[in-house]
Amino acid sequence: MTATPNEGKQLVRDVAGESFQRIPIRTHVVMAGEDIIEVVTRYARDVVQPGDTLFVTEKIVAIAQGRSYPVDSITPRPLARRLSRYVTKTSHGIGLGMPETMEMALRECGTPRILFAAAVAAVTKSFGRAGDFYRIAGPRARGIDGPTHNTIPPYNTQVVLVPLRSREVAHQLQTALGGSIEVAIVDINDFGGNVLGSTMSAAHEKDLVGILADNPLGQNHESTPLGIVRPA
Repeated sequence: MTATPNEGKQLVRDVAGESFQRIPIRTHVVMAGEDIIEVVTRYARDVVQPGDTLFVTEKIVAIAQGRSYPVDSITPRPLARRLSRYVTKTSHGIGLGMPETMEMALRECGTPRILFAAAVAAVTKSFGRAGDFYRIAGPRARGIDGPTHNTIPPYNTQVVLVPLRSREVAHQLQTALGGSIEVAIVDINDFGGNVLGSTMSAAHEKDLVGILADNPLGQNHESTPLGIVRPA
């Protein structure tokens, strides 16, 4: 296979004196109800080699699990509308800064937790400290993706939640692909990322985030929701 990087991305990245290939894998647009193990295995089995690390974006796992909702199907409660007004809008994305995504955070995390996070954030923000809302609300709130114009349809008009059982999915994929590779379900964007579940140690997860720090899969219409890390 001849590896081709996504536009504006580099195929090889040097980290701590080592070089790694990041090979993007193109797929069809994954829809709700598809078998994510079958889909990923179908596209990756002829590409992976023993010793590779397969990384899969959390978004396609969540979509396959049916955790994607059209914005116009979400009816925000008054509390969601009120709280969303106080979310700081950044270039990182919409986050919970729209009533529909805040509504999903209330459903996912529970009203008491979101209210407590908002109360703490209101106090600490007055002292110049940022980020407490998402720290307290937790990864299920932090990982909610709102609609963006540059996302592949139909997900440019949908809210996508964090996938369930990410570690279990990673192990199922490892088994399906022969067991000689590592697998990670990742949330990577142009501003950083994290591993939601994997077959690796915590130290290796941290290394993987560094290798993928420049988001080699891209953030727009690339249709490459999975890829391989391989020593160059």
